[in-house]
Amino acid sequence: MRILLAGGGTGGHIYPALAIAERIKYLHPAWEILYVGTEKGLENRIVPQRGVPFQTIAVEGLPRKISPALLKAMGKAGGGCLEARKIVKQFAPDLVIGTGGYVCGPVVLAARMAGIPAMIHEQNAFPGVTNKILAHFANQIMVNFQASEKYFVHKERIKVTGLPVRQEVLNTRKEEGLSYFGFSGGKTTLLVSGGSRGARSLNRAMAAAYPRLVQHSDLQILHLTGNNDYEDTLQAITTRGIDLKQYPQIIIKPYLDEMQYGLAAADFCVGRAGATFLAEITACGLPGILVPYPYAAENHQEYNARALEAQQAAIVILDGDLSSSLFSQNILDLYQNKDKREKMAENARSIGKRDALNQIIQLIEQYS
Repeated sequence: MRILLAGGGTGGHIYPALAIAERIKYLHPAWEILYVGTEKGLENRIVPQRGVPFQTIAVEGLPRKISPALLKAMGKAGGGCLEARKIVKQFAPDLVIGTGGYVCGPVVLAARMAGIPAMIHEQNAFPGVTNKILAHFANQIMVNFQASEKYFVHKERIKVTGLPVRQEVLNTRKEEGLSYFGFSGGKTTLLVSGGSRGARSLNRAMAAAYPRLVQHSDLQILHLTGNNDYEDTLQAITTRGIDLKQYPQIIIKPYLDEMQYGLAAADFCVGRAGATFLAEITACGLPGILVPYPYAAENHQEYNARALEAQQAAIVILDGDLSSSLFSQNILDLYQNKDKREKMAENARSIGKRDALNQIIQLIEQYS
């Protein structure tokens, strides 16, 4: 069987596709897989590193206003469709799976035009524009949140699977995570992550909070700033009189490819509300303080975060409310209240879907 995967732009679209690819390779080593993404997306680096065959097409998101940029993007979209048709014809897949991002549009449509079955996965509680369109053509619509079902017309095609989480995230033990960073097992560990692109407002709120946080020597912190904001974050911390060399319990990195170790080491987390991050922290039973990205399409991150807040698995702070006192006080409250953390962790585990990947593989196997 030949399977073509498409997904790109951010880690939230890439890692679910990689989880599917790697599970297929394990269960069905004779099956062939091809991953299609874009040159500018994070997938152009990550996917080849994982040993998954990879090709690109030229496509980008369409601006919402009429402008020269819109005409340029439409031209690229047309070229991307032709490239997608060529790849589909050459690879001749038996099934195409889209996990999100603009690259999925041309690839899934090219497959359906060729009579090839297609599946899409919607990660967010509020579906994106691309998947709303592709849902009319896809044979199977897989969703992460049950709340997203109401936004699709073809209810009979929908299956609530959850979001596939990589096996290493599910299997990495806490001791392995702590050892990877040189952290102590007798302290409380906080993971801070703004996603693959980083989150400037979140990093600035953390910088403002560090003078209070460093007073607690039993709190160790792994802070992932994102590649674009690493140097500025270090500078923002330094200007507040914090010499990080004096605090070995604080590790600040631009990005972490081996995220499974960070998730395993953590006792609680602070982060944006992208679907992949939420799927990982609920699968790991990790309580969190969520700060939804305010400019996400259709405000989908707040929908995601509120879904966890409703189950008392997370605390939501809106980006506009990231005052240093509110933000740092919530961090310290969770750090100092182990019973609260454990209750939130239990709630997170209750909604985490650790079998999501197996459910998706079963749906794929129906086409073999």
